[in-house]
Amino acid sequence: MTVLTGRHYLTGDPVRVTVSGPTVAAVEPWFDAPPSETLPWLAPAFFDLQLNGYGGHDFNVGAWSDEGEVSDEIAPIYELAARTGTVQLMPTVTTNSLERMEQSLAALASVLDADPALQRRTPGVHVEGPFLSSDDGPRGAHPRSYILDPDWEIYRRFQDAAGGRIRLFTLAPELEGGLEFIERLVDDGVVVALGHTAASPAQISDAVSAGATVSTHLGNGAHGVLARHPNYIWEQLADDRLYATIIADGHHLPPSVVKVMARAKGRSRLALVSDAVSIGGLAPGLYKGGEREVLPSGRIVLAGTPYLAGAGHLLDTGVANLIRFAGVSLADAVTAASTLPAQILGLTPRKGSLEPGADADLIVFTLPDDGPARILQTLSFGEVIHAG
Repeated sequence: MTVLTGRHYLTGDPVRVTVSGPTVAAVEPWFDAPPSETLPWLAPAFFDLQLNGYGGHDFNVGAWSDEGEVSDEIAPIYELAARTGTVQLMPTVTTNSLERMEQSLAALASVLDADPALQRRTPGVHVEGPFLSSDDGPRGAHPRSYILDPDWEIYRRFQDAAGGRIRLFTLAPELEGGLEFIERLVDDGVVVALGHTAASPAQISDAVSAGATVSTHLGNGAHGVLARHPNYIWEQLADDRLYATIIADGHHLPPSVVKVMARAKGRSRLALVSDAVSIGGLAPGLYKGGEREVLPSGRIVLAGTPYLAGAGHLLDTGVANLIRFAGVSLADAVTAASTLPAQILGLTPRKGSLEPGADADLIVFTLPDDGPARILQTLSFGEVIHAG
């Protein structure tokens, strides 16, 4: 039995949270608490739908095979995520050769099969590609040479390699066979996200009608210059059937855009993702043979250019930035990083909740005036996996 004390993230009221085994047993008022402003916050742990790697480790096997800077070992990613408040996470496998993507999925399945603790923290796998737009801009950093039209046999190969763990799939719906592919994914129990797309507004609407429910990192993976209106960003913002995920690292979207997107989607349709890459969290300097650079701010760029080459921060930064950029409440920012990601996968109220009966994936944290949230404790299924 564990008892946590602090301010409830939704109300700000002092509470005592009793954890019994892997679940929350009780959430009760803390009547004799010290002044609330001195107390840390209690909340469901962060839930990252899109994490490629971090701290020198990568979920994509061999993505850095010619360099010694990044390891294919994945357990440290989970440890680093726990330090920053993330318990549940979706390892994300991105566009590469079919053989390399299959290898990444199989390697991930092998690690998870052998490690029940990591398996419990992995609600599924996110595949981003190779069925994406080949256009410059929408394609982002995905290699053009590996871009393909949707193919059900390729998906089946991926799903078999992953041991049936693929739960989220990002694609561009305008590709040949895209709508039928979306319908088949939904029938197979996979959540479909639209991303790296150059689709027309009509194609976006048709994709949502076919079953797509998420926009992947909206505002990124897009043309540098778009028609004023209509365009695929406006269309996705306006469609109330779509959740929007965004990267609020301070680099991928300007604060004004984060604010507008938060207002457009509201507290029920905006979720945060990190989309962090393997050199995120590493010391400033050049990586991948001098091709990529980590700047002192944590921004990751193609060396010698202003162009982004990945995200370098996790959700502790995203939550703090969403509050500061968009003026949302702490409750809404935490909800965007915990409850809504779980809801997207159909895992609420068991996940992303600070209510009796929910899984005890919890965090105790403070929010400094600057920088990321400071995580004091992280619990996974009632077990303390980080204290600092």
